[in-house]
Amino acid sequence: MDKDGLRMLVNILQQNKDVPAEVWRTLVSHSGVEERENLASMAREGAVERFGNGMYVRALIEIGSYCRNNCNYCGLRCSNRQAQRYRLAKEEILECCRRAAVLGFNTFVLQGGEDPGQSDEWLADVVAAIRAEFPTKAITLSVGERSLETYSMLRHAGANRYLLRHETADDEHYSFLHPHTMSASNRRMCVLDIKAAGFQTGTGMMIGSPGQTVEHLVQDLLFLDKVKPHMIGIGPFIPAAGTPFANEPHGSVDDTLLLISLLRLRFPKALIPATTALETLCDDGIQRAVLAGANVVMPNLTPYEMRCRYTIYDNKINSGCNSEQGLVALSTKLEEIGYHIDFSRGDY
Repeated sequence: MDKDGLRMLVNILQQNKDVPAEVWRTLVSHSGVEERENLASMAREGAVERFGNGMYVRALIEIGSYCRNNCNYCGLRCSNRQAQRYRLAKEEILECCRRAAVLGFNTFVLQGGEDPGQSDEWLADVVAAIRAEFPTKAITLSVGERSLETYSMLRHAGANRYLLRHETADDEHYSFLHPHTMSASNRRMCVLDIKAAGFQTGTGMMIGSPGQTVEHLVQDLLFLDKVKPHMIGIGPFIPAAGTPFANEPHGSVDDTLLLISLLRLRFPKALIPATTALETLCDDGIQRAVLAGANVVMPNLTPYEMRCRYTIYDNKINSGCNSEQGLVALSTKLEEIGYHIDFSRGDY
């Protein structure tokens, strides 16, 4: 496709109207190397115009590796006997927040599986304790499917943001990736419930998951258009030992970067992270994501001895830029491409 044709499609993305499926399909399936470079350039320019050259940083705290679900791609699936389990206590989580605050972080991200041992009430109590001690900090949760009542309770306790990736908007593909106890319709409803509860809402999908097609990605993009999320988390699929997909190939870094650029162009205000999965697959994954339009990085402040147990996929990066000691290294990486760390909350 020539530059004029690409610019015409991008103009459609940037209008305040629904994007036709055919536009998404063309951009996803017919963007070659030159088109991807042009899209990244346009996305990067748009991000810099709105956010400047600062990259928002969030303190990631992985609160536990237990999960009641048995998703076919996740290393934390309940039947995976190779998984190493742990739960952080309330005081341990608060200590992680204190350490993050000292380092300058203004957003805490609590992430974990759907753990019956960390009940809805327990989560609300933890959130309330963080809010009491840190009244000006943003609190983001990523703890799976809950009821609307629970989402409302967590919002009332003081959480600001909630991330629940829909993973795939196609019902059949969702069933291929998940156990029969879970459904795509319920996942989509949870995402909408999170928004109804008053959260800044995040969702997103894996790129290159087993069985994924262009049409699946088109459905994902149409769903994102419906949700109009404040945050969009996407990353390449990476297989995990002890799962049915352990021997499947990982997703494409280049395809993930293309989707980041398209989503930045469509959702110019969105918080789009440069994910750990990208960095796991390539050393310059964070830099490439930033140059494609990402504007968030989440260094890992989980206690190291626990962090090594949160193995949602193989070879997950657990040091360097994903630890508190890695802030200097992260700063250096960003400076190499003309960016810097921004510790502000970066509210939508």
